[in-house]
Amino acid sequence: MHLTWLDSNSWLIEIADKRILLDPWLVGSLTFSNLDWLFKGDKLQKRPIPENIDLILLSQGLEDHTHPPTLKQLDHQIPVVGSPSAAKVAQGLGYTTVTALAHGETFNLNHQVEIRAIPGSLVGLNLVENGYLIKELETGFTLYYEPHGTHSPEVKQLAPVDVVITPLIDLAIPFIGSIIKGTNSALQVVQWLQPQVILSTAAGGDVVFEGLLMKLVKAAGSIEEFRSLLEKNNLATRVIEPIPGERFDLQLEKRVLAV
Repeated sequence: MHLTWLDSNSWLIEIADKRILLDPWLVGSLTFSNLDWLFKGDKLQKRPIPENIDLILLSQGLEDHTHPPTLKQLDHQIPVVGSPSAAKVAQGLGYTTVTALAHGETFNLNHQVEIRAIPGSLVGLNLVENGYLIKELETGFTLYYEPHGTHSPEVKQLAPVDVVITPLIDLAIPFIGSIIKGTNSALQVVQWLQPQVILSTAAGGDVVFEGLLMKLVKAAGSIEEFRSLLEKNNLATRVIEPIPGERFDLQLEKRVLAV
């Protein structure tokens, strides 16, 4: 399994000879409802759009996961799998093959990769978006992704999982609370899933953010603090801090299952 972090929540996942583009923001600025004054993100470094994509996977219908300028530029013949709200966006942009996954439903990619939708983050008052369990069927290797750090107790049933991608740093707004749950939430999911590897998403990368919202957001924690927290709790999970744009091999070990 190979991963490439493409900033923010965007990842290229190479698994079972398939290339899955996850929550891509690859071109233009990132805004919400075109409100630049409230929030705007810009990439400091342009990178080529990955080629030979087998699947686009979308966890949420919000612009930082289902980025309209990026989706407009990508080949609309690429199959799309997403939460119901994300699938609606892709359909509206003219993608020809779109599958909406409700919680608990699965999608099979060429009998090589299975994608299961897991309850993820609460968006608004009552919309629970998707996290995902991605499984390589030949080897059994698994990857769990949840971009806001909201982990349903249901994920305990997935254990053990080999790779987790989730925030490791907290982002909060005074008097409102956490918008990204990092440190303690990530520790809990490591305790539940016992992954070989955990990687941070959502924060950092070659991106600059501005706007009123960013003046209010407070960050807490760091990758090094999280490593120390794992040590303190006698957890052997490796923490990898990815470099944006650099492809790397996870070097996973095959687990020996108890009989």
